[in-house]
Parts: sequence; C-alpha cells; structure tokens
Amino acid sequence: MSSAGRSSAYCLVLLPLSAAAIAAALAGRPGKAAGWWQVLRERLLGAEGGRIQGPTPAPRRSAVAGHAALSALLGAAALVPLGLEVLTVLRGLLYGLVDHGPYDHSWGGPTLAGAWLAHFAIGIPIIVAAALALTGIAAVHQRLTAALAGRPRAPWVVPVALLAPLPAIAFFIAWLHQI
Repeated sequence: MSSAGRSSAYCLVLLPLSAAAIAAALAGRPGKAAGWWQVLRERLLGAEGGRIQGPTPAPRRSAVAGHAALSALLGAAALVPLGLEVLTVLRGLLYGLVDHGPYDHSWGGPTLAGAWLAHFAIGIPIIVAAALALTGIAAVHQRLTAALAGRPRAPWVVPVALLAPLPAIAFFIAWLHQI
C-alpha cells in the first residue's frame, strides 16, 4: 500500500479508535488503550521503534484519555479530506458511471466525454490535496502517539493537534452554506 493509502487508512481509524480508547482508559485499562495506538502506528504507518525496550511505566489514565481526546479531534478533522476523496472518486473520476445526463449544463458538456474529462481533470488535484492533508494528520498523530511510548514530544505537536480541526470546521461551515 502506498504512503497516501496508509495515511488514509490510519486517519479512517482515528475516530472510532479514539472512542474505544477513551472508554478503555476510563474503565481502568489505559495500558491496553495505549497499546492499541502503538499497534495502529506500527502496522498502518510502519513506524519503527515506537516502543521503548525494557520496563516502562504504565501510562496514566488521564494521559491516555487526553491522548484519545486529541486523537478524536484529529479523527474528526480527517473526515473532511476522507469525504473529499470518496466524493471526488464517485463524482469526478467515475462521473460518467454515476451521472446519466443530460450533460448540457455540466462542466465540460454537452457531451459525456467532455463532462467526464472535465470532472476527471478537476478531481485529480482535489485527491492530491486530500491525500496530502491526510498524510499531515497522520504524521502529527504519529508524533503525538510516540509520547505514549515514553518518547519526548515536540512542543509544537499538541498546539497543532488542537488547531488542525479549524480548517475542517471552516470548510464544513462553508459547505453547509452553499447547500
């Protein structure tokens, strides 16, 4: 799987895993929830060295719950580029299969070939931008998760994780206004 595909799959799992991790942490199983994040990081992103060798203190319940809350924010922010990828594939790349015309007022119309080509050409940059956004979200979350393994966290990671949903919120509000 490509790096963009792994990042998309990683971001797709963030929100449901966050809910499960919050429940596990509040139920007194923070070590188990922390392990889920490490496995996700290693299997989907291929992150090496995520676990520290030797005995490490079990993560605190509040640390895992806080991590899961930040992960939920990133997972919610990832829904916008994930949705754009799905919508662009369905309405852009597969346009001729999902829209049966007439194409008189379609971009690239009045023929099916012109409309399909226009939607395909417009869809490619959207998919690239969404893939880049998902790669960035996965990278921020990967650095956030490294702290659960006892590694030092860069000082910029938490502020970025808190600010990452703002563009997604602005995009969603703008989308709602155009409906």
